[in-house]
Amino acid sequence: MEALVALARNCIFTVLCGCMLLSPSVAAEEAADVATGERLAELLRAARSVLSNYQSLINDPTVGDKHLDGARFTAEATALYAKRTGHPLITDGLAERDRKLLQAQVEAMREVVDEEQDDINRPGIGFKGFVPAVFARLMNEKFAAKVGNEALVRVTAPEVLVRNRKSLPDAWETRVITEVFSKPQKPKGEAHTEVTKVNGRPAFRMLLPEYYTESCLSCHGSPKGEIDITGYPKEGGKAGDLGGAISIVLFK
Repeated sequence: MEALVALARNCIFTVLCGCMLLSPSVAAEEAADVATGERLAELLRAARSVLSNYQSLINDPTVGDKHLDGARFTAEATALYAKRTGHPLITDGLAERDRKLLQAQVEAMREVVDEEQDDINRPGIGFKGFVPAVFARLMNEKFAAKVGNEALVRVTAPEVLVRNRKSLPDAWETRVITEVFSKPQKPKGEAHTEVTKVNGRPAFRMLLPEYYTESCLSCHGSPKGEIDITGYPKEGGKAGDLGGAISIVLFK
């Protein structure tokens, strides 16, 4: 419902029997955009999870070839996506736009993993620095290079939590994080959507909140200020705290 309310501030409504109703065509477009955004976010999450599961292997200094190339990685990421969502990544009824964007994501993650092979397989070195956050940023940058005129995906966070300045939230993301996600009545985990402008172009925007899990706390937990394995001070977060957000832009 919040997605429809947000869209109401930006879209054309029709008047029927004295009530404001979202026109069927606009409602259908809104639903399609939400579905596209959710697919892109879920594939990104699946890919990060696969990389997270392989951190011990990647950082094992005693193992050279990890046999974790782009083909294996993308196969596992798409399989995890299917397991989590209950359907394959590409289906017969999938819209052409979604098919193109999802395939671009798969190509982006494959290229990132293949380009990191020298570091992934480097023996004698433990921590490689190829963590899910770094992987996601590189994957999203490649995705933008492929389809940035149609869509953008990025991971951001409240400004006080951002470690890489490239991931700083823009004005819209900052407003949603501080004003919308902080509302007590806002259901936890619910995305926020609006139709607005990005780089001067009309666009559907979607921000999906993400919360720390126990696995995040080795880097982002307590004690606050202690230097973690990546070289950054821990934020002192707790499981369930808002730790970031996936930002989706679909240009009109």
